[in-house]
Amino acid sequence: MLLSSIAVIAALVAIRTSTAQQKPAEKDQKPAEKATKAPEQKELLTVQPAASQTPPDKSQQPSTKILLPQGEVDEKNPVITNTDLITFNVTVTDIYGRFVSGLGKNAFNIFDDKSQQDITFFSDEDAPVSVGVLFDVSGSMSGEKVRRARDALAHFIQTSHDRDEYFLIGFNSRAQLLMDRTRDGNAVLDKLTFVQTKNNTALYDACYLGVERVQRGTHPKRALLLISDGQDNNSRYTFNELRRVLKESDVVLYAIGILGGGDPGSALGMEGQSILDQLAGVSGGKAFYPRSGAEMDDIFEQIALELRHQYSVGYKPANFTSDGKWHKIKVTVHPPRGLPRLFVRSKEGYFAIANPK
Repeated sequence: MLLSSIAVIAALVAIRTSTAQQKPAEKDQKPAEKATKAPEQKELLTVQPAASQTPPDKSQQPSTKILLPQGEVDEKNPVITNTDLITFNVTVTDIYGRFVSGLGKNAFNIFDDKSQQDITFFSDEDAPVSVGVLFDVSGSMSGEKVRRARDALAHFIQTSHDRDEYFLIGFNSRAQLLMDRTRDGNAVLDKLTFVQTKNNTALYDACYLGVERVQRGTHPKRALLLISDGQDNNSRYTFNELRRVLKESDVVLYAIGILGGGDPGSALGMEGQSILDQLAGVSGGKAFYPRSGAEMDDIFEQIALELRHQYSVGYKPANFTSDGKWHKIKVTVHPPRGLPRLFVRSKEGYFAIANPK
């Protein structure tokens, strides 16, 4: 019995000793397991999406075109929609030829093929313009004509908006882009200081190139300033093709006919005036024929002021159909009480083609 009791007691002591030795080992193992898992948890945190309450830094992202699921953008696939909004510029003058500003939207009526329309866009803001200067340097423009025209162009630039941008196109036997999109009007004048007049006149090609360039301009208001004697004899494009392009575009053309002493009454002078009148009229612009240096300065200044005092008007034709047909536009204005009769000038119409925006 005594021996049996001693054996049992010895076994119990051995078990307790073994258990006491194992528990520290287990305690040492558990922290080791945590140490191996901790790096995995940190890695998972780094790939999780950022918290929704933290807005993305817009300065580090491109401008938004198409929103992607991750909040990024794709500029290679911009959203393109078609619009039937017809917009154009309107010039209002009084009986003395002075520009009338400050009229409200209700003073204007727009008729599309004799059907009155609701004006949905209206602005009388003094907005900058993208201007294409088309300068004739052909042989028919003598040195005196070029000098007078350049001096008058300086008055135009001085009177224009500070943020106007210029495209300079010179033309003789061919039209050439001499300066592309600049706000430095003096640079335009400097470019014309030493031009040499020679060869034939590709006037229509120059106008066509001018329309194409200013439509790429920064500003939605666009104009061409054509300085020539109006005698084309070397263009690939025809008069009718250019006239169609001007009717389709939103570019207003102003023509300054630089006619010499023998030009006005001559056959070539009469033909040149007719061409300039038609090209300017179809776009909503105007042709001028100064007879002196002082008159030319006044005309260039007048054009600059007109561009700064125009109204921008827009409407959506009822039941618009993109069928490519020509629609005639007529604009009338009712002056406030106390004002004399007012005169309106704008483009003649539009082709019904939905423009992508």
